[in-house]
Amino acid sequence: MENNLKIENLNVCVKDSKTEDSKILNNFDLSVKKGEIHAIMGRNGSGKSTLALPLMGHPKYKITNGSIEFFGQDLIKMSIQQRSKAGIFLAFQNPIEIEGVSLREFLYQIYVDLNKNSGIEEFEKLLVQNMKLLEIKPEFVERSINFGLSGGEKKKAEILQLSILKPKLIILDEIDSGLDVDALKIICNGISKIKEQNREIAILIITHYPRILNYLEPDFVHVMEDGRIKKSGTKQLAQEIEKSGYDLK
Repeated sequence: MENNLKIENLNVCVKDSKTEDSKILNNFDLSVKKGEIHAIMGRNGSGKSTLALPLMGHPKYKITNGSIEFFGQDLIKMSIQQRSKAGIFLAFQNPIEIEGVSLREFLYQIYVDLNKNSGIEEFEKLLVQNMKLLEIKPEFVERSINFGLSGGEKKKAEILQLSILKPKLIILDEIDSGLDVDALKIICNGISKIKEQNREIAILIITHYPRILNYLEPDFVHVMEDGRIKKSGTKQLAQEIEKSGYDLK
């Protein structure tokens, strides 16, 4: 099966103009194939949460060694826009607020860019369908993007964007953070339905806690320490962490 994402010997530093650059990934390796769900877990400071940002090309992070391939393309040479158009979607832990741009307007522009020959009727049908899936009220999409929304509402907005973009790789950066059980179930159900529509979509879940893995069951669980993967296993590894913490043998 073809690799969706292939990371080899990746070293990444955080750029800092005042002090020396701080290394966060240290000879990091990971391969994700079509349709697979991988969970990345670890203590605070292990490097897992910052893995997502250099994958998307955030300018704060400097890749000093290694390679990242996405369906055979050199991801490091691609701009953020090119990575997005290639099919990578990052759901943020703390989505930013954009006042003055409605979520509906933003989603429609995305849809038109991806579907040149489709019109407003097709967009509205898709939007209503996915809003029902995420239990989103009609007035929600008329508001400015993430402006004045609760944490759970912001996460729903992220997944609604995901439903319109239909990417090849979904990176979930601690989307379970700050969510109650009901909101987490709704969001994970929405992601599961999107994946059912295209079983080749790969998902990379970055999380502290195993509870999200009860709703999005992973094929592989990886534990990070000191910027690299210390141990890999199945969902059972996440259950061991829940019982005993990260002091794994």
